[in-house]
Amino acid sequence: MQTKAFGKNGPQVSVIGQGTWYLDRGDRKAAIAALRRGVDDGMTHVDTAEMYGDAELVIADAIAGQRDKVFLVSKVLPSNASRRGTITACERSLKRLKTDRLDCYLLHWRGSYPLADTVAAFEELKAAGKIRSWGVSNFDADDLDDLFEIADEGTIACNQVLYHLQERAIEHAVIPWCERHGVAVVAYSPFGHNDFPSPASKGGAALQLIAEAHKATTRQVALSFLTRAPSVLAIPKASSADHAAENAAAGDLKLSDAEIAAIDKAFPRGPKPRGLPML
Repeated sequence: MQTKAFGKNGPQVSVIGQGTWYLDRGDRKAAIAALRRGVDDGMTHVDTAEMYGDAELVIADAIAGQRDKVFLVSKVLPSNASRRGTITACERSLKRLKTDRLDCYLLHWRGSYPLADTVAAFEELKAAGKIRSWGVSNFDADDLDDLFEIADEGTIACNQVLYHLQERAIEHAVIPWCERHGVAVVAYSPFGHNDFPSPASKGGAALQLIAEAHKATTRQVALSFLTRAPSVLAIPKASSADHAAENAAAGDLKLSDAEIAAIDKAFPRGPKPRGLPML
């Protein structure tokens, strides 16, 4: 499994991690097995959020006895992101996850509370040892500019954003901003939201040709393409142990320049949108 720095001077983290949105809505035993298989196969970056229902409880069971192997991330809702509310939300997540610290804590998206208040809470949590780093999610480049006026250089660990083959908006401004400032980019929903390219489609056929050349799957090829930039990691969700193993194998798949160009042509990034897409 390849690793990348999680922020400027941050720890090395698995390039392919594990997302957990809707994880609590299926078979609990299968979800736990998928998470454990993922960790065993090197996908030690596990992402969750207080918004994700009981996902934090499922993760707690999955990582019991192996917390030190996992890079654990959770998020505070904007509605809770006042200075006091952020601290309370973090402590609630720690209790649900049955751990004494998070490796990174994120603001899920920008809300009405001043960013300065949320950042102050993050720094307080960091000083207390309850989080090791902090970042944001669903921030466009102008939001990051605002944040950078408050935060010291090197303190923003990551920006978690929507990124898949048919939604490449972050390539216009977000990825370049993050790479200039040493901020990791974490791609959520890297297979899209129930709309992964069909093998019958032109793009799907292009993926299939490349997959066959590597004796890989089209989803593995997609993950390799999305994480081609030095700053980008991805957190696909898996509902079974076999699916987790498939995702993990993408962490060692390297595409040629010609293959990257072919995918780029099959899935053009399109014009820069007015706003940052998000789910």
